Amino acid sequence: MSAGIVSYGAYVPRYRIKVDEIARVWGDDANSLKSGLMVYEKSVPGFDEDTVTIAVEAARYAVKRSGIDTQRIGAVYTGSESHPYAVKPTSTIVAEAVEATPVLTAADYEFACKAGTAAMQSCMGLVQSGMIDLGMAIGADVAQGAPGDALEYTAAAGGVAFIIGNKGSEFIAVIEDTYSFTTDTPDFWRREGMPYPEHGGRFTGEPGYFKHVTHAAKGLMDKMGTRPEDYNYAVFHQPNGKFPSRAASILGFTKEQIQPGLVVPKLGNTYSGSCMMGIAATLDQAKPGDRIFATAFGSGAGGDAFSFTVTDKIEEIRNKAPTVVELLADPIYVDYATYAKHKGKIRLA
Repeated sequence: MSAGIVSYGAYVPRYRIKVDEIARVWGDDANSLKSGLMVYEKSVPGFDEDTVTIAVEAARYAVKRSGIDTQRIGAVYTGSESHPYAVKPTSTIVAEAVEATPVLTAADYEFACKAGTAAMQSCMGLVQSGMIDLGMAIGADVAQGAPGDALEYTAAAGGVAFIIGNKGSEFIAVIEDTYSFTTDTPDFWRREGMPYPEHGGRFTGEPGYFKHVTHAAKGLMDKMGTRPEDYNYAVFHQPNGKFPSRAASILGFTKEQIQPGLVVPKLGNTYSGSCMMGIAATLDQAKPGDRIFATAFGSGAGGDAFSFTVTDKIEEIRNKAPTVVELLADPIYVDYATYAKHKGKIRLA
């Protein structure tokens, strides 16, 4: 039994802060940061926004885009590294909000920035086995970065929901195959109760991101017998603009293939939503018959690669919910003090 994407929805808060404003507060060189990171601004959650509200909005847009009966959803899995509750699932709230309860399974996933794609793979297995009709996989985060840390320039907020099914007539994109490459590589971590993550800085790129992304990508292409030129588009996890661009070059993909899904310069790194946001932005403009290659990365560390083929159905549902470009339009820019309030960085002892 095959698996495919039946619908998708994305959500990005309207608030933004520019890299220049963060650099102004910490006395850093904004031009150097922008050229090095290839990020110019990032999204900021509103006062009343968190991973749950972002996941709910993305899920509702996915439902709106397809118009499916949500009682058909037999699983809701939300991947995030900023779930608001340590004990209380995000996914049950989402399931209730889209009226998919009570006959379903739900769970929260964690695997740094690839928790959302891990949820996609779980939904694939469930629909392919016939255990469920439809599954919803979500990647959403209000990413954390300590004040003054390098992560603060990119850690953003946003989320994406994919509805995955097994009926070919409903597919907007066939999931041709997936492949994962995983090791125990502690490049990034956060202990329970700690407000901000720690990381190995510039020493982690090669053993973390590049090793796992390239091995997962090559593994899938070897498994399928495909090459970069067989694809119209490619998407890679976007912690910044430079890493996915370099990964694409290493693997033989062109700038033209990755450009449609490269949303990080105006959005920042939405962590569990990062690669999925790139896929959504690509689906927003892909044509029937186009092929999309995507590889997510999660610190700790692992890579999930996917191959998709877009179907005629995409034209029917695409414009029934906001596109990623539309979600990035009309930003409300904030200063550092407002950003710090929104992110809860001002804490009383």
